[in-house]
Amino acid sequence: MKAPLQRKGKSQRIRGGMKDTVKGSLSALGAETLYGLSYIFTKDATASASWAALLGWRFLIAAIVMSLCAAAGIIRIDLRRKRLRPLLLVALLNPCIYFIAETVGISHTTASESGVMLACIPVASLIASALILHERPRRLQAAGIAITLSGVIATTLALGGGASVSAIGYASLMIAVVSYALYSVSVEKASDYTDAEVTYAMLIAGAILFPLIAIGEGAADGSLKDILLLPLRDPGFLAAILYQGIGCSIAAFFLANKALSLIGVNRTSSFIGVATLVSIAAGAVLLDEPFTLGQAAGAALIIAGVYTANAGRKVKAYGEDDGMCQDKRSQGT
Repeated sequence: MKAPLQRKGKSQRIRGGMKDTVKGSLSALGAETLYGLSYIFTKDATASASWAALLGWRFLIAAIVMSLCAAAGIIRIDLRRKRLRPLLLVALLNPCIYFIAETVGISHTTASESGVMLACIPVASLIASALILHERPRRLQAAGIAITLSGVIATTLALGGGASVSAIGYASLMIAVVSYALYSVSVEKASDYTDAEVTYAMLIAGAILFPLIAIGEGAADGSLKDILLLPLRDPGFLAAILYQGIGCSIAAFFLANKALSLIGVNRTSSFIGVATLVSIAAGAVLLDEPFTLGQAAGAALIIAGVYTANAGRKVKAYGEDDGMCQDKRSQGT
């Protein structure tokens, strides 16, 4: 069997035209939907556990489940004879740096401030893609992301809340934004690995870092036993870490990585606002939370932005004149 072509640069990147665009767009939409629904499962869990305990259990469960899938042959993980540096860079940026910076930033700022700053991730990803991958966004993509950003900001500000004026909080959120943007670019550059391998590396990194932080925290304040028994004592916490571990850390990470490999950073970034839209809708429908006119306007802008960024000219398949080749990234499952 002929070995699949490797991606080594922009001129050699192979994408299968409209078919891959549809698959990549659906992957991005699925990932953001899973992220948005996580609000339902974690809203109460954070009241009974620290962020370190929640993340520690989440990534530990995710790593165990995906390891079992690999052992059973459901997914293929083969890192032999491959350079690990690009993979380690992806895992360092997300989840390690991103999750810590996001958590610290959110804890030191108001919901409105953190929401607005994190809404800048698509813009930062667009800039990173242009500077590092030399991929200039189309006008419709840039316009769509700008519209989506305004929708997320409008939706967040509709929640109300004052200002914290926290230098630590602002700096942490800025680090989170930059690390996620660099993660998006790094995934697209990590062409030697399948989506499953990239996802697995991210989970292993999180399963090492966050449980160590949780254990250190528990040892310091004497709550180590409570942290270890928390999933057995609190059904709500168990449901939260199962959804976060399997739904977000495995399924959503995998879908996000697949979207980045199929449609690139710029187009994938346009879907990020969907998570905000889903969380608001889920809160209103399932938790009877208020849904204001300002949120409705923001939601309309998000939908318009996603549509604008993904509309326009027909996507031409790379390698159309040379014969179609398939990216190795698609061979991960």
